[in-house]
Amino acid sequence: MQKNKISDFEDKFLAPYAMKSSNSRGRAHKEDEHAYRSCYQRDRDRIIHSAAFRRLEYKTQVFVNHEGDYYRTRLTHSIEVSQIARTIACALSLNMDLTEAIALAHDLGHTPFGHSGEDVLDELMAKAGGFNHNLQGLRVVDFLEERYPEFPGLNLSWEVREGIVKHSSVFDIAVKIKEFYPDKMPSLETQLVDVADEIAYDNHDLDDGLTSGLIKEGDLENLEIWQKINRTIDQKYAKINPSCRKYLVIRGLIDLQVTDLIAHTQSEIARLKIKNYTDVHKINRKVVGFSSKVKQLRSPLRQFLMEKLYHHYRVVRMSTKAKRFIRELFCEYLKRPAQMPSEVQQRIPQEGVRRVVCDYIAGMTDRYALDEYKKLFNPYEKV
Repeated sequence: MQKNKISDFEDKFLAPYAMKSSNSRGRAHKEDEHAYRSCYQRDRDRIIHSAAFRRLEYKTQVFVNHEGDYYRTRLTHSIEVSQIARTIACALSLNMDLTEAIALAHDLGHTPFGHSGEDVLDELMAKAGGFNHNLQGLRVVDFLEERYPEFPGLNLSWEVREGIVKHSSVFDIAVKIKEFYPDKMPSLETQLVDVADEIAYDNHDLDDGLTSGLIKEGDLENLEIWQKINRTIDQKYAKINPSCRKYLVIRGLIDLQVTDLIAHTQSEIARLKIKNYTDVHKINRKVVGFSSKVKQLRSPLRQFLMEKLYHHYRVVRMSTKAKRFIRELFCEYLKRPAQMPSEVQQRIPQEGVRRVVCDYIAGMTDRYALDEYKKLFNPYEKV
């Protein structure tokens, strides 16, 4: 579609409170618009083609990469978040292209080994600004990706960058940066991705936990939300394969939450009399969310995952080992930065050695970090 056709399409099919490409604040470095893609479609494509996005394939969600090929990685998680978020955006007549771009970019700043890697880098960087994966995600798209001769980074639109910075959930803290008006609520598309992220990792971590054997189905029988979905399956199927049953339960859990989220958010938009996208920024709380009933159903499940999966001794061991790997790599590079690749060392005069080491490690996959650890500390490993 040409630019005018894209605008016509958005005007016709998107809600007035959706963030339309014609209302974008634009890019830091001016570019001509594309002949048949909106700015948000281009952003999505730039993210998909970035090195940082490809690396998510070998970055941990909960289980370290070498634990098995079945388990979710940051890449499969990001794709699942995108799928859930697009479904919700379509139902609410929000901008699906902007939603998809934010969803695919929301984990670009993650370290190897999940939140364990982030925690230890934050500690090691305490005297140099700390570490936050949302802020690191912004660094990735603004500076660290090198794909264009005219400018650094990917030169994404302001709205996608806002979505990266203001991404928030139980595990994610939005970053306060003056450019993105930290005291104002972000777009409905950004809010939507936050909740889609929660839905994805709650239910898919549950799936991975059951597959790994760290969680048993019997452990879930006292949870009302689990009972509710199971009753529906029992009424429909007299006999069913246990593996198939597990998929149906996970699917049912996601469907229940997505359906409630859409209905409740629609009623909130009407109740708050939101007429356009600027109204969203004036409300001092998130508009996209669940009904009180589903919040009550979700809470025990989330508590269960925290206690039985994230604090399981095997997961704690993985986390502890990961922190040790990251800490020792960081200290070794800091002591002898000449051990890093020459193209990485080039940035030290401008950025400082500590920040460059941090960027280098944060960009590693689990596999690469483990290989580097062996090369640096195993005397029999080829360097």
